[in-house]
Amino acid sequence: MKNELDILGSTPVSSAAIASLYPKLSCANQKVNQLEKSEVIIRLKRGMYVVNPDFSGVPVSTELIANHLYSPSYVSMHTALRWYGIIPERVAVTQSMTIKHSRAFVNHFGLFEYTCVDRHYFPIGLRNEVSGESSFIVASPEKALCDLIRETTGLNLRYVKEAQAFLEEDLRLDMDAFKSFNKEILRQCACMGKKTNSIQTILKLL
Repeated sequence: MKNELDILGSTPVSSAAIASLYPKLSCANQKVNQLEKSEVIIRLKRGMYVVNPDFSGVPVSTELIANHLYSPSYVSMHTALRWYGIIPERVAVTQSMTIKHSRAFVNHFGLFEYTCVDRHYFPIGLRNEVSGESSFIVASPEKALCDLIRETTGLNLRYVKEAQAFLEEDLRLDMDAFKSFNKEILRQCACMGKKTNSIQTILKLL
């Protein structure tokens, strides 16, 4: 039997959107509360939910959740580099960049951290990627690396050897993948005034 929630798939939605699926009920908001208590839907933050994948059969993307939880934002830094498979370590936190204030959220799916960046820097090197039935905005590998360099306190890559050690030893970055990085994205990031010298050193290594 078709369920009203099937239309939502794995997309995070507001409580009002869920309530609208039950127009015949006089207290649709009460229905939302019932669905949450029965664990058919999972609360992501106040007023935002996703259908429980155990109920829907549709896997939930933490990257898609990150985009919706605090927007505008895009997935980046270690999370994006791991998603592309160019660093080996599993990442416990879903990291994103935003033009809003830096924030963090904890819910059923883990910890989501958002770091504020300048609105002129924000749109550089973004991609729309698809995983299963989910589509989300994520930094390109080049942008994710630049974000990580910019936001790592005390990191100052003055020499090519320092840059190589950072990539190979600290990040354990796939250097074959690094060789195919888009230099233009790195140049655009370097022009934005934060950690310019460090990003330029990465360009010299590339």
